[in-house]
Amino acid sequence: MWSYYLIYPLAWCVGRLPDRIQFLLSDLVRWVLYRVVRYRRGVVRENLRASFPEKSEAERREIEQAFYKQLADVFIETLSLASVSEGQVRRRMRYLNLDELMRWTGGRSWISAMAHYGSWEYTTNFDLHRTHDETLAVYRPLSDRGADRFYRRIRSRFGVRPVPMHDVGREMVRSFREGRHTTFALIADQTPPWPEIQNWTLFLGRWTPFFTGMEKLAVKFHLPVVFLDVRKVRRGYYEARFDLLYDGDEAVAEGEITKRYAERLEQMIRTRPELWMWSHRRWKHDRDDWMARHPLAAAKMEKKKEPNSATE
Repeated sequence: MWSYYLIYPLAWCVGRLPDRIQFLLSDLVRWVLYRVVRYRRGVVRENLRASFPEKSEAERREIEQAFYKQLADVFIETLSLASVSEGQVRRRMRYLNLDELMRWTGGRSWISAMAHYGSWEYTTNFDLHRTHDETLAVYRPLSDRGADRFYRRIRSRFGVRPVPMHDVGREMVRSFREGRHTTFALIADQTPPWPEIQNWTLFLGRWTPFFTGMEKLAVKFHLPVVFLDVRKVRRGYYEARFDLLYDGDEAVAEGEITKRYAERLEQMIRTRPELWMWSHRRWKHDRDDWMARHPLAAAKMEKKKEPNSATE
C-alpha cells in the first residue's frame, strides 16, 4: 500500500500545474520511455507492422513516435485527475451529442463501449452531465494494492463508482431492482485471459479474442450499447460522439454486438492510429491453438470469412 502514499501526493501536485508545465513533463516522460527505457518498443513495432502492412516502414515509425508522445500525455493527464477541478475536466473532455444519447437510451440503463484510445481516464466522467442516476466504471483490479487504490480514487472523484469486473452482473441486478438508470462504462478492447476466451473477431486484419461479457449483459438485460468515438482536439483536450451499436431490443446473432464494436473501434483507430494503446500485447493468444482445443467452437469459426493474405 506504500505506493499509494507515494503516487497520490505526486499526482496531486501534477494536477495543480499549468498546462504548459504539464506538457513539458510529458515531453520528459516521452523521452525516457522512448529513448532511455525503450518501453515495449518491440511490441509496438510488431503490432504496427502486422496491423498496417500496407504502410511503409517510415510511415509506421512516424505512428510509433506519435504513439509514445500520446502515451506520455495520457500518463500525465491521468496523474492530473488527482486534483483537477470539475470545470477543467468539462473543458478537457467534451461530449458532442448528449441529446442523441438521451433519445437512444430513453432513460434506460446503458453500456458505454469504450477503448484504450485517447485519454480513457477522462472519458468515464458522464456523471458531470447528469445524464443518468449513476455511472459504474467496470475495471480489472490491479495486483498492486496501492496502485489499485489510486486508480479507484481518481476515477471516483466526480461521482463515478469503480466496480470490479467480477461484480458487474450483480451490480446490474441491483440497479434493476432499485429502478436506477445506470451507465455501465466498459473498456472493452482488453485481451481476455486464455480460459475466458469464447469469441474471435476479425480486427485490424487478424483474428482477435474479445471479452464477450459486454454483449451477454446487453442482450440479457436489454441494455443499449453505445460506442464512444473519441477525437483529440489539441494537446490535453478531447471530444467524443456517441454512436449507437445496439438498441437493447434488436434480435442479434451471437457475436454480432462484439463484431460491431470491433469494426467501429478499427475505424476509429485507422483515423488516428497513434491514439490507441499499441504497447498492449493484444495478440498474445494463438487462434489455431485455441480452435484445436475447442472443436465445437472451431466448427462455428469455419463459417466466418478468413482474413485475406494482404492483411494476415
